[in-house]
Amino acid sequence: MLGSLANAWKIPELRQRLLFTAALLALYRLGAFVPLPGVRPEVLGSGLSANNPVTRLFGTFTGGAFNNFSVFSLGIMPYITAAIVMQLMTVAIPRLQELAREGETGQQKITQYTRYFTLVLAVVQSAAMVFYFRSAQAGGALAGTSPIDILVAIVTLTTGVMLTMWLGELISQRGLGNGISLIITASILSQAPRAIQYLLEDGNVLNMVILGLLAILIIASIVFVNEGQRRIPITYAKRQVGRRMSQGGTTYLPLKVNMAGVIPIIFASSLLLFPVVLAQLASGNDPDSFLGRLAQFFNAGGAPYLILYAMLVIMFTYFYTAVQFNPVEHADNLKKSGGYVPGIRPGQPTAIYLNNVLTRITLFGALFLATVAVVPYMISGALNLGQQIFLGGTSMLIVVGVSLDTVRQLESQLMMRNYEGFLKKR
Repeated sequence: MLGSLANAWKIPELRQRLLFTAALLALYRLGAFVPLPGVRPEVLGSGLSANNPVTRLFGTFTGGAFNNFSVFSLGIMPYITAAIVMQLMTVAIPRLQELAREGETGQQKITQYTRYFTLVLAVVQSAAMVFYFRSAQAGGALAGTSPIDILVAIVTLTTGVMLTMWLGELISQRGLGNGISLIITASILSQAPRAIQYLLEDGNVLNMVILGLLAILIIASIVFVNEGQRRIPITYAKRQVGRRMSQGGTTYLPLKVNMAGVIPIIFASSLLLFPVVLAQLASGNDPDSFLGRLAQFFNAGGAPYLILYAMLVIMFTYFYTAVQFNPVEHADNLKKSGGYVPGIRPGQPTAIYLNNVLTRITLFGALFLATVAVVPYMISGALNLGQQIFLGGTSMLIVVGVSLDTVRQLESQLMMRNYEGFLKKR
């Protein structure tokens, strides 16, 4: 990888792409420290409590911008939500299915719809965030503000979301890698120095060794599962098209073990966070009320929370995999192109075979995602680390996945220019 970066730095075009990507990521990180207008200075210094579930979710994906009451407090979360919803709607709505089949033109329209949906979500979430900042759970950061100040804060947060989305698209177009993913990765990695500082201040060598070994194990398993795939052999028969005879051949259909990526974990954590947020906002700090007990029941790290969390991750893994891969459609495409799976008849038998294979490998992927999501909570509780140095499986899954994807794009750019990267045989 270091050799690839060195070779890329020697190429003027790739060097400009790398510098452009780094500059926009630095600009995004700078915005994470620009406070919202109207935030009280005494509250700004303290930030939000790390034990708050809202703080944990948004703090992870915004790199502390939410905790700092900055203009990027919402980060890229509305865009992620809009993109996932649009992807699900593309499967359910025939009009969007037609646009998806039109190629680049249709994809541009779907992207435009996603931007509009992001704007709507940004306005709604900005309003909810402002009222949350006015509550006692957020320390009353915007308490006592006038309606004009509230409107300015909502517009500022919405503008921050749209600016972050624009920066991500610029990185994808003129930089290197997927801009949105790189922004999330940069936000997650920005919390690493604080976590290391907490470990050093704690001074427990055993905890350092355990967390270091756990991090290595999780990273290795994530790479292993993300790169794992089941290759279905496909044979194409010779066909005559007009006066030309098309050559047959043998290839394979790759089915990834973790086809859903990190989406099931995000869905599950967001769904479990919803009742906790409602309970906290409605009951305040009263733990003896019904809503207060509900919030404690869904408290992150408790047995009920972890069981529900694992079950939801498994369920959403199957659901999102079914959205991503349609066995019937792939079987029909193989039949039309003259391809077949050896030993399996084309058409419906092929669809049943692909569905059975996908169901089995998805089970392993779902159990892996559930383990990655739940085990760090258990380790953190066993070591009495609380949420100060939480080794999030979601965070590591995102960082490792984005890093692998970025390295692949860098290697492809180098191979296009006759350079050999870290895949060179020694």
